[in-house]
Amino acid sequence: MKHDLKNLSLEETEQLVSSIGMKPYRARQVAQWVFRHHAVSIDEMTSLAKEARTRLGEVACISTLTLEKIAISRDGSRKFLFKTADGYGIESVLMPEKTHWTLCISTQIGCALGCKFCYTGTLGLKRNLSVAEILNQVSAVLKAGEFQEKLPNLVFMGMGEPLLNYENTLKSLKILLSPWGFNFSHRKITVSTAGITPAIKELAHDLPVNLALSLNASNDKTRTFLMPVNKKYPLKDLLKEARSFPIPARKRITFEYILIKDVNDAAEHAEELARLLNKIPCKINLIPFNEYPTAPFKRPEEKQVLLFQAILHQHNYTAPIRMSKGSDIVAACGQLGASITAGR
Repeated sequence: MKHDLKNLSLEETEQLVSSIGMKPYRARQVAQWVFRHHAVSIDEMTSLAKEARTRLGEVACISTLTLEKIAISRDGSRKFLFKTADGYGIESVLMPEKTHWTLCISTQIGCALGCKFCYTGTLGLKRNLSVAEILNQVSAVLKAGEFQEKLPNLVFMGMGEPLLNYENTLKSLKILLSPWGFNFSHRKITVSTAGITPAIKELAHDLPVNLALSLNASNDKTRTFLMPVNKKYPLKDLLKEARSFPIPARKRITFEYILIKDVNDAAEHAEELARLLNKIPCKINLIPFNEYPTAPFKRPEEKQVLLFQAILHQHNYTAPIRMSKGSDIVAACGQLGASITAGR
């Protein structure tokens, strides 16, 4: 079986090219063709001699995802539906901001966590994405857009729990950040988690990236109801890791709080949340629930969302209301997977 160059670190690429008689320094050229120039075939690597390309092609290949569809929202968001080699669907969303784009990518097909507000969780976990499948989402979108001057921000907030696919998530992050890879700044990448506390600790040790914690409740009872993962990793453990997580200069931890009517949107919940996050340098993104077909919850009234925000402001928290983009194309937070078939 040929080696997929999209799955390889620079060291692994060096070993591969050395094994076929090429100089190790050629590995950097190969990696840059794959990750910076988004080559889809080894024949495109014109800085390598034809004979070297032939030898490399005998042992290696460059994978891609099949782009099935791009859906465009009224707000300018674009949802990319990709098909894997074994027939599963992956969704990624490119969202316009005031000064940049943000690309939301997936790390799993489906999700095992079963959060009650998220459609992806209703699919169950089909499998983890490989390093190549994670990175191919980025390559495809970068190749389709005009990002030469300014790379988009990346958020690992799509389908799946990134920290339950830790090895592949970490390796893809290292390639995204490496100068021989995609050359993203660590300030442009955010990893979101539902609260896999041992992996948060590992990530803090392994790599400097921005962290977003999907909180969604101000007490264990409500959070366990919404997010079964809280039984294993309760709030006290999650917040302990949040307090010790190394934050890049001038950055804060982000807490994502999905506001659900009559579940976690009351004034007393806002007061409880303010006490819970005391002395953690953070911002709280308030996200009114995005309804989807068969959703068991409702979106709160706007006045209730504003009241919740006002209480947090009174306690000196930064708490922007994030109106999720792409809801008209089923691309908003918690909706991914709703427009695709979950099986092969």
